[in-house]
Amino acid sequence: MTETSSASPSAPCAVTVDVVLPCLDEAEALPWVLARIPDGWRAVVVDNGSSDGSPDVARALGATVVHEPRRGFGAACHAGLLAAEAEFVCFCDCDASLDPADLVRYVREVADGTADLVLGRRRPQKLGAWPLHARAGNLALARMLRRRTGLRLHDLGPLRAARREALLELALTDRRSGYPLQMVVRAADAGWRVAEHDVAYRPRAGKSKVTGTWRGTWQAVHDMRQVLAERPAPAPARTAAVAR
Repeated sequence: MTETSSASPSAPCAVTVDVVLPCLDEAEALPWVLARIPDGWRAVVVDNGSSDGSPDVARALGATVVHEPRRGFGAACHAGLLAAEAEFVCFCDCDASLDPADLVRYVREVADGTADLVLGRRRPQKLGAWPLHARAGNLALARMLRRRTGLRLHDLGPLRAARREALLELALTDRRSGYPLQMVVRAADAGWRVAEHDVAYRPRAGKSKVTGTWRGTWQAVHDMRQVLAERPAPAPARTAAVAR
């Protein structure tokens, strides 16, 4: 494994950042994604059982590769979090639907104390970038999240940034599709300031393993409903989400 990320857009904030990229058969998308990692940041590609040579592609392009044999989006994300060493940790899908360069702004907000967790609200750039059934499921979950936490979020997208130590303190347990939601729920219960910003969402490279089918979407919604059923842990007064 190598510790050096590929050449990429410049990061205007001088901080140490690890970008966790859960990966399952994303060899086609990896070159573009890794080229967009800001300079000085480290790409941590978590291979979740790829059969298309994704780990070799990622390693050849300068990414750190972590292997997580247990299948599941949450399993891959958490393996990346545990492998991270930087003060700040970001998460981004590895399918070229999201631009890791957008995370520069997110990290800056966390670093300057404006927010504790910054999320991307996906805005489809082309027809078909976000299937209707997936958008409907996401909207329903966002509404349930609002009732559960008071956070006025519109999306539970995968593009996000926070401090590594704080994320570890959340003690996340979901290892399937509920991981991103559990992060937000437990952050809200802990009194975190949560911000949300619009982000361009492009058609992914290849077929989605989750929201590309009705069955995958249903399973994701099922996992997330279980997360929303968690009893809130004692925590300081919550702060409403900041939408900009």
